[in-house]
Amino acid sequence: MTRQMLALSMAVSLLAPLSVSAVETPSMELGKRLFESVQLGSKGRSCESCHRQGKGLDKIGDFNEEELKDIINACIRDALGGKLLGVESQEMDSLYRYVRTFQQN
Repeated sequence: MTRQMLALSMAVSLLAPLSVSAVETPSMELGKRLFESVQLGSKGRSCESCHRQGKGLDKIGDFNEEELKDIINACIRDALGGKLLGVESQEMDSLYRYVRTFQQN
């Protein structure tokens, strides 16, 4: 085996575990952590700051997934002073799922 092939083989073997571990499914636990985190923005507030125990989120059943994700991003941008989450990101999917737990039918 040449040095180049050996180096390439080592690089691939080192990177493979990183790419596998970086792909996770959205989770309620992550959604809860994000909902309570002040790290989503720059104003020292979290979603929980305005929506203690889901206050005001009981009527979100009227919104479809796209609309609710847009609302979540608007809150992150405006109320928290944060950057928008990708609508298909693991973070958004997790936060969306967690927020849906407050929905009253």
